[in-house]
Order: sequence, then C-alpha cells, then structure tokens
Amino acid sequence: VQLQASGGGLVQAGGSLRLSCAASVSTFSSHNLGWYRRAPGKERELVAGIRSSGTTNYADSVKGRFTISRDNAKNTVYLQMNSLKPEDTAVYYCNSRPNWNPGTIYWGRGTLVTVSS
Repeated sequence: VQLQASGGGLVQAGGSLRLSCAASVSTFSSHNLGWYRRAPGKERELVAGIRSSGTTNYADSVKGRFTISRDNAKNTVYLQMNSLKPEDTAVYYCNSRPNWNPGTIYWGRGTLVTVSS
C-alpha cells in the first residue's frame, strides 16, 4: 500500500489548507485512516482519525477547526484545516490500517504545513 500526501504549504494564521492523501489499495473502504503530525522538537501526535464506518475522532487541540473526511471512490482521505494557528506548524502524515488487521499500519510521506503569525 502506498500513501501519497499533498496539500501542505505556507499559510498565514487564520487561514485554511486542505490536505489530501491518496492510497493505492483496492480495499480502501475497509481501512481506518488517520492524520498525524510532528512539530519541531515534539513527538508525533494524532490529529484526526476516521474509521471505515465513517466515525471520526479529533485531538482536542484541533476540534472545531479541522475536519477529516474520506472519499472511498477516489481512495482519498482529506484533512480540512481552518483557523490555522502557528502551533499547527508541523509535518503532517497520513496512515492507513486495514480494519481486519489493525496491527498493520501503512504510512505516507509527510507534507509540511507552516503557519506564520
């Protein structure tokens, strides 16, 4: 499984970006998906997740600002990021886990998001 993230860039505080992550897998609809991020000098953290059922979860720091969604027809997961803050600056990664084998994790290459103040 290959995951390709895109959509990162430089944005001013208060702005928006939408990240995309396309997966090369025929069973995409049966995968649980997530967006993580690693800020400079910090550990990687979960930003948002969406299960194959469509159930979503978010880190407290992004609730109300970020929205995760998926398009199974396009094998793509999205992260809409609004009201961005400088502390959202990080490399963002997507991952995928088959719901029948959650111990298997696929990671995409990260995409850098920089929020200027």
